[in-house]
Amino acid sequence: MEGRGAIVAVMDEAEMRRRVEAARVARLATVRPGGRPHVVPVVFALDGDTLYTSVDGKPKSTRRLRRLENVAANPDVELVVDHYDEAWEMLWWVRLSGSARVVADGPERERGVELLRARYPQYERWGPLGEMIVVEVASWRGWSMEG
Repeated sequence: MEGRGAIVAVMDEAEMRRRVEAARVARLATVRPGGRPHVVPVVFALDGDTLYTSVDGKPKSTRRLRRLENVAANPDVELVVDHYDEAWEMLWWVRLSGSARVVADGPERERGVELLRARYPQYERWGPLGEMIVVEVASWRGWSMEG
């Protein structure tokens, strides 16, 4: 689609993966009991089509977060990684849809901890202390506007 000298493009899988892997934060959407959405920013690590995010040590009112309860009740999740710029030619987003589960311990949690520590030096101080949310990504969708 063309308009005002810009081309709207749907990204291919390789480009979506490159942008997601370079991103530092995503927005995780879970479903509350009753069907209402719940969206929070998260840090994450990606290993192929498996995404890891964890409860970290930053101050919180509780370690049993709403997102953990939501995933336990309904595994359907989506994550959005995006870039905003005042120059709209630079806009893009990638949406990952999948099935999530809460992992409290074991090799799968340890793999997530390893990946998160390698990606975020802050985890040396704030550490992944709680459960890990593991998402098996079933689909990738992306959009970018290139000028």
